[in-house]
Amino acid sequence: MTKSPEPLHFSAFVMNTTSHILQGLWRTPDARQTDFNDLEHWVSLAKVLERGRFDFIFFADVVGLYGDYGGSYEKYVQSGLQIPSNDPSVIASAIAYNTTDLGIAITSSVIQEHPFNFARKMSTLDHASHGRIAWNIVTNALANGARNFGFDELEEHDERYRWADEYVDVAYKLWEGSWDDGALLADRERGLHGDFAKIHKIHHVGERYRVEGPHLVAPSPQRTPVLFQAGSSEAGREFAARNAEAQFIITPGPRQARALIDDTRRRVVRHGRGAHDLKFFQGLHFVIGSTEAEARRKEAELDEAIDLDGMVAHLSGAVGVDFGGHPLDTPLGDIAHTDGTRSIVTWVQESVSGREATVRDLGLLQGRNSRVVGTPESIADQLAQWRDAGVDGINVVNATIPGSYVDFVDHVIPVLQDRGLAQREYSPGTTRAKLFGSDLLPGTHPAARYRGAFSQVAV
Repeated sequence: MTKSPEPLHFSAFVMNTTSHILQGLWRTPDARQTDFNDLEHWVSLAKVLERGRFDFIFFADVVGLYGDYGGSYEKYVQSGLQIPSNDPSVIASAIAYNTTDLGIAITSSVIQEHPFNFARKMSTLDHASHGRIAWNIVTNALANGARNFGFDELEEHDERYRWADEYVDVAYKLWEGSWDDGALLADRERGLHGDFAKIHKIHHVGERYRVEGPHLVAPSPQRTPVLFQAGSSEAGREFAARNAEAQFIITPGPRQARALIDDTRRRVVRHGRGAHDLKFFQGLHFVIGSTEAEARRKEAELDEAIDLDGMVAHLSGAVGVDFGGHPLDTPLGDIAHTDGTRSIVTWVQESVSGREATVRDLGLLQGRNSRVVGTPESIADQLAQWRDAGVDGINVVNATIPGSYVDFVDHVIPVLQDRGLAQREYSPGTTRAKLFGSDLLPGTHPAARYRGAFSQVAV
């Protein structure tokens, strides 16, 4: 008997800021993104997501400005484009307190916090949430972010991943190896709180870090939080294949997703893990209508409301090329470009026909990238194609908060549930148990080698 395909997992892709991915939509009447400083804004959104049986609220984050646009960061300030931007980890416990099953994924760069303190914070949150914390591991690609932490310049791309290798190694030692099972006793009768023989220093000495230990937090329900990663470069895929349990991808279509997923799964197996120990979440945003005509009308209204200049500014900062200072109607061929931007220019040129692509087209394509338009039924048809391509989950990008998620939960999720494409109820237990059937990382994960590894280390 053939096993039915698994339902897709769903994650809400948000950021503790006003303007995240689709720039300028905070100006529309129903948008509440400007309420990001208000804790109730996030708690109420989390309740909507839990009502829709979403698996995660996934917080993106940055620790610096994007590169200059038109020679300055003025555009980012004017547009609220990820500035101001608040720390998502600070609000995670409030979200956890007001929900019961929703996973809470936090982006944190290796540059922004020492691994000893970071491991302590994540263990604390995993306890507070009863095992619902995830970590999106990033390496910081922003030069301003590097300077904010005292570095003269951004380190070379692959070197940042070598840094991440040591960072996660320290965290794994603390989470998995510093405390044995049963070390925390809290025995009132004997007056014995912890078993000294089961708590260990890790004595890590590496290129960047020296950490003695022990971990100051007793093992949390998951020990190691669920591990996300989003890099698609050669180094990024290798890092994901070694470490990640979920990878955030943005591919133009199911065919391209299948190629990326198949390549990465082969790498996972080469690193001694199971091919399906890594799940893939495709980023998509949705325009939903009761009819196809209504959906297309809403799409036209969305395109009219998007700040195209802001979309270009965001891409400029992301790729490190200043497209600013050029009117939106400037042909892209008139702008000097290097090998680093040639692929972008080609990508945009292929999106138009009969004329030369312009800077405006760059913004339009960014706004329409990974967009799904239609009725709940036609959206379900398209999501089935993504699942058939090997995608395990969808990271839902918003146009407005809470509107994008309310519409998706109220109109699309019921259709997906009827078709077996979305879960009707949560499985019990921690977030990792919901995804993989176990609270803890499997023995094939590199973190598992530290279980019991420090029992004979001198104290």
